[in-house]
Amino acid sequence: MNHQHRKVLHALFAHPVSANIDPKHALAVFEAVGAEVKAGGHGQVKVSLNGHTQGFHETRHSLSKEEVVEMRKFLTTAGIDPERDFPL
Repeated sequence: MNHQHRKVLHALFAHPVSANIDPKHALAVFEAVGAEVKAGGHGQVKVSLNGHTQGFHETRHSLSKEEVVEMRKFLTTAGIDPERDFPL
């Protein structure tokens, strides 16, 4: 995981919730932590990590706060802790 991936991962977990994260960068972070990212059809992206799978809305604009919270919950459920696993 490179420095840019770490910055985006920590931004996903930042408080208050960030609303200006590029979705391409977020998907790159999923891949960097070992997730399998696939197009799921109907404007969805399917992400599988550590036995957990979730679909996210595919967008070209910055992620909304709700989408960031969904991604944060998914990563937490899959066992990812940015402070423990990927410190800055």
